[in-house]
Amino acid sequence: MRLQGKVALVTGGSRGIGRAIALRLAGEGAFVVINCTARGVDKAAEVLNEIKARGGDGEVKPFSVSDSAAVDKAMDEVIKARGGIHILVNNAGVARDALIMRAKDEEWDETLNTNLKGCFNCSRAVTRPMMKAREGSIINISSIVGEMGNAGQAIYAASKAGMLGLTKSMAKELASRNVRVNAVTPGFITTEMTAELPQTAKDEMLKAIPMGAMGTPEQVADAVLWLASSESSYVTGQVIGVNGGMLM
Repeated sequence: MRLQGKVALVTGGSRGIGRAIALRLAGEGAFVVINCTARGVDKAAEVLNEIKARGGDGEVKPFSVSDSAAVDKAMDEVIKARGGIHILVNNAGVARDALIMRAKDEEWDETLNTNLKGCFNCSRAVTRPMMKAREGSIINISSIVGEMGNAGQAIYAASKAGMLGLTKSMAKELASRNVRVNAVTPGFITTEMTAELPQTAKDEMLKAIPMGAMGTPEQVADAVLWLASSESSYVTGQVIGVNGGMLM
């Protein structure tokens, strides 16, 4: 029970990687606040039920990470009810893929507002209470695409690369108060999003992975758990790749 007595908030925690992270943190004793959009409440409730069935505890907290006022309100509610937020996992994200010449303003706005601004909004909201408590771990779920780029994903890559710069800057600002900020960059992970890809595309992707297999959400969650726990107490400002060797 490495996280006994801790409160963790996971954005986009209703499915995929976010779901796996929520379950993993709860399994180690954390009270997990599962964020989702209004449309994801039912799926988030399923995750919460699974957490409770395994002996854990948590709650569902729907709000849009791109809405700073909604974020501030939700974070304040959690802090007042639970006494603080010790772990923040910025996982909420969308991908609107398009070649740059065909990309639309609304696709850029939606992606940056969710992926990058959402990370900024949530991090800013917990910074002051974490600094006051002199304890905290912020973990940003970026992407291997933010490190290496990918044709047809310029918007997504820009948002995820921005998260890496934000991670390192926050880490430098908050380190003196024992608040750590790190990023995890998943590679090709089996999720609902990747399941929609044609098999030919998956086969081509596998050729670029030295370990010869796609990763799982649970493998990403394991890295997040380590960064959330005291086992990584001297680690901040780092980017941890979970990609099977796809990027070295």
